[in-house]
Amino acid sequence: MNPDLEKRIREAMLHPQNMGEMSGADSVGTVGNSECGEMLRMWVKFKDEKGRKVIDRATFQSFGCETAIAVASLATELIRGKTAEEALAMKTEELAGELGPLPPMKIHCAQLVEGALRSALDPKADHTKPAVPAQPTANSNLLDNFTKPKEGGVRLVFLDKKEDGKK
Repeated sequence: MNPDLEKRIREAMLHPQNMGEMSGADSVGTVGNSECGEMLRMWVKFKDEKGRKVIDRATFQSFGCETAIAVASLATELIRGKTAEEALAMKTEELAGELGPLPPMKIHCAQLVEGALRSALDPKADHTKPAVPAQPTANSNLLDNFTKPKEGGVRLVFLDKKEDGKK
């Protein structure tokens, strides 16, 4: 991997933004990649701004490599203030933000983040009930939430493996 990209990822990892569960989220999306075992969950909270429903805050948890965490951290900042439609219109490479273009072997990291965002913002999904409780139970963690679905279920979306690294 390019040393400059490695440096940018390392810098993003030193101070990740918006990491962790969000109680009271309006929407939750979960995605996993069976090829590499990475999983990512994203929480989204909306607010009304000048008559528009925009993303007020987004957080994430990840079982993923440093690149996936860095992309998720940057993406949760980039979608703030956007409507769901505007956020969904962002391309995979845009979600990587200041990291810049990712090498083909790391594109799946941005696709993981895009998948979680799409899962959370999918207009066809029923987001009236968050997929996880507002307050985690004692000794609960992200792995528990993936392996023991809560009442109402957790929607897990597996990404298709793309040979050329493009969506």
